[in-house]
Parts: sequence; structure tokens; C-alpha cells
Amino acid sequence: MGTLVMIGQVVLGLSILIILHELGHFLAARAFGIKVEKFYLFFDAWGVKLFKFNYKGCEYGIGWLPLGGYVKIAGMIDESMDTEQMKQEPQPWEFRSKPAWQRLIVMLGGIIVNVIVGIVVFWMLAFSYGDSDIDNSKLAYGVVPGIIGKEVGIQPGDKILKVNGKQALAFGTDVLGAEVMMGGAVLTIERQGEQQEIRIPSDILNKVADHKAFEFAQPRRKMRSVGEVQKGSEAERMQFQVGDSILAVNGTPTIFFDQFTDEIKKNVNKPINISVMREGQELSLAGTVDSTATVGVSLLWEDLPVTTHTYGFLESLPIGTKRAFEVITVNIKGFGKIFKGDVRADKALSGPVGIAKMFGTEVNWLRFWSLVGMLSMALAFMNLLPIPALDGGHVLFLLVEMIQGKPLSDNFLEKAQIVGFFILIALMLFTLGNDIIKW
Repeated sequence: MGTLVMIGQVVLGLSILIILHELGHFLAARAFGIKVEKFYLFFDAWGVKLFKFNYKGCEYGIGWLPLGGYVKIAGMIDESMDTEQMKQEPQPWEFRSKPAWQRLIVMLGGIIVNVIVGIVVFWMLAFSYGDSDIDNSKLAYGVVPGIIGKEVGIQPGDKILKVNGKQALAFGTDVLGAEVMMGGAVLTIERQGEQQEIRIPSDILNKVADHKAFEFAQPRRKMRSVGEVQKGSEAERMQFQVGDSILAVNGTPTIFFDQFTDEIKKNVNKPINISVMREGQELSLAGTVDSTATVGVSLLWEDLPVTTHTYGFLESLPIGTKRAFEVITVNIKGFGKIFKGDVRADKALSGPVGIAKMFGTEVNWLRFWSLVGMLSMALAFMNLLPIPALDGGHVLFLLVEMIQGKPLSDNFLEKAQIVGFFILIALMLFTLGNDIIKW
């Protein structure tokens, strides 16, 4: 059931974005009197259609291949490769008969709509949900490094004060934000009362792709008490009770959860004595830790200092706009790191399976719309890349035409379209195969 929910969210989210993107081209073309022959969600490869109808001279439908969508604009060399139409005399309602500036707007229409959608989504999210984050400045016990944090030199109890000289106020946004996760940042930390700096490796994104950002660091919290004892576990045999406060393992004090788990891992397949406080009395519970390195208790921790900000309707607009364009900034930085060799392409790029996993197996509308907003801006960026067969390729050729004062030949455009098509197919196969290997 969870898999169906995940697939349903992906299909819904991408369908919304595809329809709106193609609507941008459609409306721009109609505004300049250009005939649009088809408007399709998904591709009707080999002429196979799931659904179609005609309205005012345009065929609307749904194809069977869920790899995007398209509008077929009369008199334009596109993925349909309708070369027969291009051999006829240009008609006044065709794309090729219009001035270059009008054709440029038509090609930018989808990208513009994606940007508008991204801004509106993040605007409404800021207005509806506000901001909630852990107040990093109030983490009295600092952080606990995960797999990635240990490799870069973070130690339990370190307090992360600054990122690139700027005070780190919000844990999720600043400490685990893109500025750190993209690599190259300098952290100012406080360790045992002294400040020092840690430089994040430029290739850390490879590690983040393998382990996720939460393995960089998490807030360090004190354990309060046992919240649950699992049936049939070693903890039940040791006679743990709900409400017990854990004090030490084999005489080593374990105030924090990371200390407790470290001591448990050190004693796998060995006898242990765990000291607990129960109703004002200190007790010693004896047992053995098996190969799972777990005892079988669920613990209650101290609450984290969470701050929440709410925004008015108009106040949310610049915040949403900033967040939307941050997606494009991160994409640009990510591609820059791939080209420089700091990050491996197979680590940085995700396809449909990777996107589906981000949506998750349960419906969470905050997460759903956050991902839709992010994907809308990412689609705008990707479509603007100067690759033939993408909007950016058409834009590039139109700009060349406007500069040199005459259009590029149909023969060149047809060949460029074929090259671009194979580039896109190769990229799709790479990302899909990469997703499957990761999975």
C-alpha cells in the first residue's frame, strides 16, 4: 500500500508540473496567433494513447509513456520531427512565420510558468506553515556527529557557532543547510571552551548522497527515562521498567544517548551491568548484549529548543521567492561541482525512483507541496540548459538567429533535435539505472 501511495504522489506531482509547463507554451503560442495541434500529458510513443479528445482544432490527450509531456506547435521543429510539414510553404499561423522575439517568448513560456509555480508554492507554504526549526544557539550540549560528521572531525559535545563566519542560528537551515552540505564551508566550533575551525571537504556531497544529511550531526540530548520495554527483549529479561533513568553502563556514566549506545556497542556479546535510578533508588541490572547491539528499550529525551515563526500573506511573498530561487542556486552549484570533479554524477543525480523515495510512502501535504515547489524550480533550470530538444536549446538557436539576423537552416535544426533527443535518452537511462543500483 505504501508503494502505491508513493507512486500516486509522484504521478500527481509530476502531472501537475508537466501540465502547467506545457500550458505556458500553449498560452504563449495562442497569444501570438500560433496554431497548437496537440497538448499531451505524457508521451504517446508509437501513436499509443490512453485518452484523447479534440477541441477547437487542438487534440488533447494522455500518452502511455510517463516521461514528460508536450505541445505540438504548427511550423516548429520539435520532438515530433514532422519534417513533411516543414517542407510546405510557411503559413501565417505557424511558429516559423512569427518574429523571433515572439518565438522566443513561446519557448520561454513553460520555464516562466515553472518559476511562477515554484514561487507561488513556496509563498503559500511560508504563509500556511511558517518556519519551525531547532534553535542551534540554545543547544546546551552541542551536537553528536554521525558517520559524515566524524570523518570531518566533529566530536560529541562540539557546539557549531558559525558557518562561513555567519552565526548558525537554525540547526536545519544553517548546520544541515545547502551551504554546508554542498562542501567547502568553514565551521567555527566551540570545543571544551575553545573555538576552532573545521573546513568541510569539497566532495562531502558524495557522502551525503550515501548516508543523508542527518549523518552529519544531530543535536545532543540527555536521556530522561525509559519510555517502553520491548516484549521478549534483553531489557525485559534484565527487568527494566518504564520510568527507569539510565545512569551508567559497566560503571561508565551515560548521561547522553550517544554515550549509552557507544557503551552498548563496546560490549557486544559480553555481560553488562546497567545502573538505573528507580523511584529514588539506584539499581544494577545485569544482562548480555547480542550481535544487534541493542538492549530493547525506547528512551524519552529532553525536549529540543524549537522556534516557530509565522508570516503574513504579503510578508510571505519575498520569503517564498527567496526559497524558490535557492533551489536554482543549489542546482547550479551542484552541476558546477560535477564538472569540477568534486562530486560524482552518480551520487548527485537522481531519477524517477529517487524522486519517488523523496515523496515517501505516506501522504504529508507539507512535504508533497515542498517537493512540488522544488521540482518546479528544478524543471525550470533543467529546461533552460542549452541542450537541443530542451527549451533552452530552442532559446539558444533563437538568440543566434536574432544576433546574426537570419534563422538557422531547417536541416541544422533537425539534426540538432536528433542529437538532443539522444542526449536526453542517455541522461534518462543513466539516472534510472543509477536509481536502481542505489535502490
